[in-house]
Amino acid sequence: AYECMFIISPAFDEEKTEATIAKFSQIIVDNGGEVTKTDRMGRRRLAYEIDDNMEGYYVILYFNAEPTLVAELDRVFKITDGVIRHLIVRKDD
Repeated sequence: AYECMFIISPAFDEEKTEATIAKFSQIIVDNGGEVTKTDRMGRRRLAYEIDDNMEGYYVILYFNAEPTLVAELDRVFKITDGVIRHLIVRKDD
């Protein structure tokens, strides 16, 4: 079980934001994982400025997957425009 938090650029409109969330959910499903919950926390102020942004759209994905999927997900996060920061952690049961 994993938990993935990512912050999407506030410059994205609602449609692009939803498309970005759907993209990562689809990557998990396509690679044999299962998204158990998607928590859209919405726009929030960042603790410090990142790439000239003081706000971001926070999303948390809870999912079950193999460790190889996590490496692929991390790679895609790094090359996706509009994702300011991301963090993937394994949940302790």
